[in-house]
Amino acid sequence: MIKDNNKNIYIGLMSGTSADGIDAAAVEISGGVHPKCKLLAFENTPYPAKVREMIFDLFDTKNATADKISRMNFLLGELYGNAVNSLIEKHGICREDVAVIGSHGQTVYHEPIGETPNTLQIGEGSVIARLTGIPCVSDFRTADIAAGGNGAPLVPFTEYALFGGGDKSIVLQNIGGIANSTILKAGCAPDEVFAFDNGPGNMIIDCLMGTYFGEEMDYGGKQAAAGKVNAELLEKLLSDPYYKKAPPKTTGREMFGKEYCQSIAGITKDIPKTDVITTVTALTATVIANSYRDFIEPVCKADELIVGGGGSYNPTLMGFLKAEMEKYNVKVFTQEDKGQSSDAKEAVAFALLAYYTIQGLPSNLPSATGAKYPAILGKISL
Repeated sequence: MIKDNNKNIYIGLMSGTSADGIDAAAVEISGGVHPKCKLLAFENTPYPAKVREMIFDLFDTKNATADKISRMNFLLGELYGNAVNSLIEKHGICREDVAVIGSHGQTVYHEPIGETPNTLQIGEGSVIARLTGIPCVSDFRTADIAAGGNGAPLVPFTEYALFGGGDKSIVLQNIGGIANSTILKAGCAPDEVFAFDNGPGNMIIDCLMGTYFGEEMDYGGKQAAAGKVNAELLEKLLSDPYYKKAPPKTTGREMFGKEYCQSIAGITKDIPKTDVITTVTALTATVIANSYRDFIEPVCKADELIVGGGGSYNPTLMGFLKAEMEKYNVKVFTQEDKGQSSDAKEAVAFALLAYYTIQGLPSNLPSATGAKYPAILGKISL
């Protein structure tokens, strides 16, 4: 393992299921059971339009040939390395003080159940290490799958490390491309933490915004705010069997991606497009609230639900979510309300996961991923 007690800065890289760009966070970490993380700098670098198009091409298994995946693996490694160098240079971070980079990579396929469970995140760690001169930990999910888990969610471990041990019961709710919940009971131990993917977060909204309006997302929730919820469509969408499946569970673009969105577009030709956007926005909020009702409240009555991720910046979505959670007397906050950063949250998480890796410590939560045992995650590139 790489250990240098004189270095306490870690850089995390995250590119999520929305595939809109690279989040890079520099974090000062001091050790302990619940390490203290101080965010030093954060930057988001959007993918060039052509690169984003090429990534989405790989989401279609018919197009994801070995040559395309291999080239993109190295190209993303270059883009990630450049993002780290930009963060260091723009924010005056001393390169010699950086212990390691933790890179999630770009998920292009995730199939954690079946005869041969598997997952694939690309963005070559060796290229990142070479371009930056800093060791890189990447490919975090495979070790959990090898241990019998779903390879996700991984962020709950870092949420426990940062938020656990308090006197309130908290649901930490991420709304990225996929929505996922981490549940921290007051004073809970690591093996009492549980987490799971609720279902789609921004993924369906973004996809249909592109289909209907040529936009990458519903900026400011304006389209959703202009329409009304179609109750019949919402009920039909809520009938998907994934929502009733008990945790641990994980999902992604394979289930709620392009083909799923095309099926929605196919059955909503007689519904105003704005109403469809409003309805799928309400779907995300309802799925989260129903997950709380069905899987969380029976074992943990929450005091607060704290939202992070891009969905927290959609006021229409947040309005739907607050209205739904009022039914259960749960107060809804954003990461910013708590003095944190929704944008930087997941990049910070992978900086912290890299910290655990180089300490030679496990950093998955079997209670969240379904793994048979705790595992040291990631592969180190020098």
